[in-house]
Amino acid sequence: MSVLLVEDDASIAMVITAALEAEGFGVTHCETIAERDRLLAERPFAALVTDVMLPDGDGIDTLAHVHSRFAKMPIVILSAQNTLDTAVRATDTGAFEYFPKPFDIDELARTVRQAVGANASAAKPGEEPAGEGLPLVGRSAAMQAVYRMITRVLRNDLTVLILGESGTGKELVAEAIHQLGHRRTGPFVAVNTAAIPAELIESELFGHEKGAFTGAVARNIGKFEQAAGGTLFLDEIGDMPMQAQTRLLRALQSGTIRRVGGRDEVRLDTRIVAATNKDLEPMIAAGLFREDLYYRLNVVPINMPPLRERRDDIEALARHFLQVAASEGLPRRRLTPQAGALLSRQSWRGNVRELKNFIFRLALLAREEIIDVDALAPLLPIDQQGDPQAGEQAPDLDAAVRHWLTAEQPVAGSIYETALAAFERPLFATILRETGGNQLRAAQALGINRNTLRKRLGDLGLDPEHFARRI
Repeated sequence: MSVLLVEDDASIAMVITAALEAEGFGVTHCETIAERDRLLAERPFAALVTDVMLPDGDGIDTLAHVHSRFAKMPIVILSAQNTLDTAVRATDTGAFEYFPKPFDIDELARTVRQAVGANASAAKPGEEPAGEGLPLVGRSAAMQAVYRMITRVLRNDLTVLILGESGTGKELVAEAIHQLGHRRTGPFVAVNTAAIPAELIESELFGHEKGAFTGAVARNIGKFEQAAGGTLFLDEIGDMPMQAQTRLLRALQSGTIRRVGGRDEVRLDTRIVAATNKDLEPMIAAGLFREDLYYRLNVVPINMPPLRERRDDIEALARHFLQVAASEGLPRRRLTPQAGALLSRQSWRGNVRELKNFIFRLALLAREEIIDVDALAPLLPIDQQGDPQAGEQAPDLDAAVRHWLTAEQPVAGSIYETALAAFERPLFATILRETGGNQLRAAQALGINRNTLRKRLGDLGLDPEHFARRI
């Protein structure tokens, strides 16, 4: 069996060829779309493995007609453009699998073997939009896993359970599934189940008939019916009362609901996407969450990584939020590479939500359009972990100096000013942590007088009382 490999990087092509040959495939290698089409016209191939950005064009743009002509030939796409847009476009071509670079070469070889063995034939490409303007940002390996899971659920109505800490963007994943899926023309209805009083949640979700209870002066259409033809997003599902869990389970099992006080069954036409920041399995063991409901919801789990596990995305997210802030009327700002790197080293315990709020605040308070380290550092949160005893990590001095000396463009300020701004604040924060906010002891430890200490603390945005309160 022969595989056609389209890859213009000779070293990558050599590694992939060796891996596929070890799986027993013969490999024909070419570097352009034109060569690919010529070879496909000459003889059949068991599979096509192709890069996206090729010397004569975008490999994805031309794959739709390849799939239509060779529907039984599985296509595996490789791309260094690791965005949700690329993942969705890859899926829209009818590709069997999409691998963001860098990828595990053994996994690629196994996938090609699986694709050929199954004689895979993905659905023909539809008319889904390319995904531009989607809210999810990030090219880290952690986000690639999220993108790949999203693409797997776009053409079906399987129930999805999104797991992750508060502020990681679980609702954005739900929105992406809706916007890109076959229900995108229907409504997207989001419900925070934790924000609804227990006595009202059934009415909110399932609706009620007139006279069902005191105050029910008219029929109310619940969220399930409001989302008909679209997607119902149940956020914070772990906080749903047990009685409502029972009714939700019944609705998922039967595909119907009954309004509170009503007799008629209403047939559902709604996709369910749920999310929680809680670990549901211990809640099941404690009798706080129904095990059968958990299995009904957890058909396709998607784990949203915390920001500390996707630090490579922080600078890109910050620049994205600056653009969003400008589009909403705040001053236009830009980050220097050093400032972006400093943001990437912060903890951001509140995840993407905290980063977004900080960037909006930065756009409002920064004095210059271009934000460098010396302007950024004083505005950083005192302690993003919510614990002054955790302190702050100083940046890598060697890396900072190397960047300053080798930068192609002049760096604002002297190297002394840049390093001082980056290192002084973590140092002062650590001293305050160790002294419990005692300014006299902190000044003595630093070898400066208290007036100088007070001035520097003000400049750096550090409040000794913040540390003292928590000791």
